Amino acid sequence: MKYAMMIFGDDREWNALSPADEQDAMKQVYEWFERWQPTGKIADGGAELQPRETAKTVRAGVNGRPVVTDGPYLELKEVIGAIVVLECDDIDEATRIAATWPLAPAMSALEVRPVMSRE
Repeated sequence: MKYAMMIFGDDREWNALSPADEQDAMKQVYEWFERWQPTGKIADGGAELQPRETAKTVRAGVNGRPVVTDGPYLELKEVIGAIVVLECDDIDEATRIAATWPLAPAMSALEVRPVMSRE
């Protein structure tokens, strides 16, 4: 079964990292992928997202017409910064794998959630 591993953090903290600290954090992320990719547990290498300032949010407005605003839906300190899709037997296994993610500045929390299948 597939599970989305969503990586939360404050992208403003990430932007404040020194180049050396950013390089160290990315080295740890690459090492995590090197550990799990050969096991077949990573279904999709995922996507790193641009900072929140680049986002647009679409909501239903008056009479159901779409309203587009700049930025994320809510004013939050932590936003989703990346998503990785895991292939695991159950959510406990997916959570165990997620728990090995290198939490670092600007990567402060992970959420693991089953991916909906409509088969």
